[in-house]
Amino acid sequence: MTAIVQNLVTSGVFRLDGGSWDVDNNVWIVGDDAEVIVIDAAHDAKAIENVVGERKLAAIVCTHAHNDHVNAAPELAAATGAPILLHPDDRVVWDLTHPDRAPDGELADGEVITIAGTALQVIHTPGHAPGAVCLYAAELGVLFTGDTLFHGGPGATGRSYSDYPTIVRSIREKLFTLPDTTKVHTGHGEGTTIGAEKAASDGWDQP
Repeated sequence: MTAIVQNLVTSGVFRLDGGSWDVDNNVWIVGDDAEVIVIDAAHDAKAIENVVGERKLAAIVCTHAHNDHVNAAPELAAATGAPILLHPDDRVVWDLTHPDRAPDGELADGEVITIAGTALQVIHTPGHAPGAVCLYAAELGVLFTGDTLFHGGPGATGRSYSDYPTIVRSIREKLFTLPDTTKVHTGHGEGTTIGAEKAASDGWDQP
């Protein structure tokens, strides 16, 4: 059975550099009737747990460690026994939110996570955050981009631990090489495709 993708939108507050903003986050649940992974445990562990239901939660995968993407991860992990996985370059960001609770495992560029017989490749895409990753499910034609790529361009880079030339390089070199038809499932807001964002990217500053 090929994995299916479910979307849950949760609401809360993004905090960084002394500022706070109300945000809606996309939580992605990928798997089948028996087991799933959660991509970005945002804001509401109980709501995520309710969508997971009786299925085994194999892992909580963090696209990056900004608080609005990981603030519910420890509670969800405690409730389900699932490990929290994060790229090690984002540990400095993780510790801003969870200084007393380390992730359980590390994500590596090129690593493959298999759920419900479907492979998701980890792609390290620094820029929005140093350890930001995307997850590419070639069989599904889907890319989970967190806050690296949105409908309308790159993720924000105006705050600590982010860099605009780096995110542009990540997108151009690692994401725009994927098929144009690839559906982009983002960390916030509506989705897009690789082809649409590539076609609209001419005005981006060159890294």
